[in-house]
Amino acid sequence: MKKDQIERPWLEGKKDPYQKWLTIIPLLGMLLGVAIGGYMVYNGLQTVPKHQYCPVYEEDFSSGKLDTNIWTREVEAGGFGNGQFDLTTAGDENSFIADGMLHIKPTLQDANLITENNVLNLLKDGSCTSDTWKNCVAVTNTTNGTIINPAKSARLNTKKGASIKFGRVEVEARLPTGDWLWPAIWMLPVENIYGDWPASGEIDIAESRGNNYTYAAGGNNVMSSALHWGPDTVNDAWWRTYGKQHALHSNFNDKFHIFGLEWSEKYLYTYLDGRLLQVLYNRFNKPLWKRGDFPLSDSNGTAFVDPWSQTGSDATPFDQDFCKHICSFPTPLSC
Repeated sequence: MKKDQIERPWLEGKKDPYQKWLTIIPLLGMLLGVAIGGYMVYNGLQTVPKHQYCPVYEEDFSSGKLDTNIWTREVEAGGFGNGQFDLTTAGDENSFIADGMLHIKPTLQDANLITENNVLNLLKDGSCTSDTWKNCVAVTNTTNGTIINPAKSARLNTKKGASIKFGRVEVEARLPTGDWLWPAIWMLPVENIYGDWPASGEIDIAESRGNNYTYAAGGNNVMSSALHWGPDTVNDAWWRTYGKQHALHSNFNDKFHIFGLEWSEKYLYTYLDGRLLQVLYNRFNKPLWKRGDFPLSDSNGTAFVDPWSQTGSDATPFDQDFCKHICSFPTPLSC
């Protein structure tokens, strides 16, 4: 029955004293919820570190040429263990500036170097930028099946003139299209203070693929960020510090995106098109050696020695100057 159909002669001329609380109590609950939510937002904002940044280096390539005091075009026949089969060159064929933008363009190798027995020795003319022999010499041997790198591309770094320890790095880039391409924006330490890779760390701001979305590992619709760290190449703990982000209703080759890094002694995170869209977040709140849970020795029985914890910083090895690398190299699809 409706309320006005119930006969309550004893309440005639009187108001129900409890009726008002049916309105007051929900309103108080709503106000309390808004107050608690506002406090949580305020408290969260207060705990966000507020850094005062100043420009260290900015390059928009408007000059039409690379500043050789800053940038180095790496010339190598070897790679970084990712299965890439390109020769990185210093020529304009593979990296050049046009329309105020830096372009990295893979091309095919001279077929004669591949079909016939040949030796490519970058040490002869002094062009090799690596101090490792295997990165400077490639051989085509039709008997044992080895060939000189069948593709050419470019890999550039700022090791010579621009490095940073803690701060913010942003790169605006449009990633390439094409099977076998692996574009990467990453950072390596200027000096391997804690040992050879990955003991001194690596920061991958953005990596992707030129393949389309059907590629099982994620094509140009996915980008990822990672930190590489570990006592040797076999025990690289990158999978503990890894994140990925899908493009929103598009691919990363459709338009330019901003790939960013914010890095301090307390945390490190990467982001896409703004700080609100984080890709990887890592807090340095525990020594990485403990976090890695590495074995006591390598496969040969040599005991591992912790190179990081004695610094007293949980950010080690990510507490040194790092420089930027950018590249796009061909790789087998199986990698």
